[in-house]
Amino acid sequence: MESLLKDFEVEHKNPSEEALRRWRNAVSIVKNPRRRFRHVADLVKRSVAEKKKRSIQEKIRVALYVKKAALHFIDAAAAVGLPAEHKLSDEVRQAGFEIEPDELASVTRDHDIKALRANGGVEGIARRVSVSLKDGIHESSLPNRQKIYGCNRYTEKPPKSFWMFVWEALQDLTLIILMVCAVVSVGVGIATEGWPKGMYDGLGIILSVFLVVMVTAISDYKQSLQFRDLDKEKKKISIQVIRDGRTQKVSIYDLVIGDVVQLSTGDIVPADGIYISGYSLVIDESSLSGESEPVNIDEKNPFHLSGTKVQDGSGKMLVTAVGMKTEWGKLMETLNEGGEDETPLQVKLNGVATIIGKIGLAFAVLTFLVLTARFLVEKALHKEFTHWSSYDAFTLLDYFAIAVTIIVVAVPEGLPLAVTLSLAFAMKK
Repeated sequence: MESLLKDFEVEHKNPSEEALRRWRNAVSIVKNPRRRFRHVADLVKRSVAEKKKRSIQEKIRVALYVKKAALHFIDAAAAVGLPAEHKLSDEVRQAGFEIEPDELASVTRDHDIKALRANGGVEGIARRVSVSLKDGIHESSLPNRQKIYGCNRYTEKPPKSFWMFVWEALQDLTLIILMVCAVVSVGVGIATEGWPKGMYDGLGIILSVFLVVMVTAISDYKQSLQFRDLDKEKKKISIQVIRDGRTQKVSIYDLVIGDVVQLSTGDIVPADGIYISGYSLVIDESSLSGESEPVNIDEKNPFHLSGTKVQDGSGKMLVTAVGMKTEWGKLMETLNEGGEDETPLQVKLNGVATIIGKIGLAFAVLTFLVLTARFLVEKALHKEFTHWSSYDAFTLLDYFAIAVTIIVVAVPEGLPLAVTLSLAFAMKK
């Protein structure tokens, strides 16, 4: 068995693209690729997403290591050290804030130290977003902040509806063949046996296909709901913030602009922000910029980027951008397009399903040939080889339907999906 599965070997972590392509090419018998490979990374989309990711990382590197003055024209007001005038929308002004969402987000995203100083440093930014650096925001202001500056959530793919799973189940090649057989059976049956008796066999096949499609769609839909629940469990991450003068734990998805976040070693920075205070704060930005060298965060370099990791030390930061206004949000959007790497177990299960599928196909072909040969021999013995009727055509069609049914039963298309779900459900329990 090991020799048969040699093409289905992938590394446990960061498998090479060559290994991923090799096992996909080895899966030669797939009744329904859309269903079988539903939880398998799309290498074409991943390639496009990787280009987007590199583009974003390059932009971040430019912002990190090149002076903003060399990239943009400095207007006269900034040149003389005066804060530039920015028009406030009525909505922002009425909410009690003094800075636009895009302007605030760009300060951190572009590492714009001049804009930060023009706004009065972190204290000035705090005044503009109506927050006390000591006591944090008031919880009563949460709805206003979410309305003006947005929520700390990233764009995700919309969940598939039940009817999408029905459509995917109908893509099964063997079911399509059976439906064609049913139509031919109805036509031959009506011609030979009349109405309504000639309809029975064809309608029986159609009903069987309908039951298979509905059972498959319902099963897959329930599995998708369970996967979604598991994904939510995985993303339940809390962070320490100061609100109403006291420290409390909140979900990273509940963070808003103006929150004062407390960071310590091992924490993932949950949003873009500006350094307030801290002790020997070192950040690993490799996940975002691709640079392996850790970055010291202090008054001279006060910018925190979402998705980076606290490697050492502790500190406080003021949240200035959340959700899709952060570079991490844009990066996450591209990563979601390609899908996650399949595990070695999933690949092996696909290999086992492929081997069983080949055996099932061989037996289906053998069964059809044996039945057809027996039928032809009987006709030859009865000296009826030159006389063919619609009944003979119906018999051969029956044999073909039997062979297709063997393939439907023998090829375990749902095996990789079922085992993956079982393990994931066991982990949750």
